[in-house]
Amino acid sequence: MSDFRSDPRVPGRVTVQEAATRTGHGNTVERGAGGADSVLLDVREPAEWEAGHVPGAVHLPLSALAAGAGLPAPAQARPLVVICRSGNRSRQAAELLVARGADAVDVIGGMRDWAGAGLPVVDARGGNGTVA
Repeated sequence: MSDFRSDPRVPGRVTVQEAATRTGHGNTVERGAGGADSVLLDVREPAEWEAGHVPGAVHLPLSALAAGAGLPAPAQARPLVVICRSGNRSRQAAELLVARGADAVDVIGGMRDWAGAGLPVVDARGGNGTVA
């Protein structure tokens, strides 16, 4: 799915496969190429993050973002691919970020679709994670 948007104030939407490619979590050939140009921003709450998240993702809960928190250093001045559990919170977060001038897209289907596609998920200790 394309992230084409007719209104630049409305964030684009991408599939988990496109998100994986943009963030360097695609197939082995893509991973080895080191071509990740975007940061994966996970906006779920801390307990959800600890149960399972994408390796290398940056965590900033939607509640903190909505309260005015700034982006963590690794996510500043980079294109953002925003993910949550199913796609609702990430859509809200992407809208907030675009309104603040960020380059952000929302992941359709969220972590449920990410895990369902067999893409990597780790827990807070680095073991196999689950989507809570």
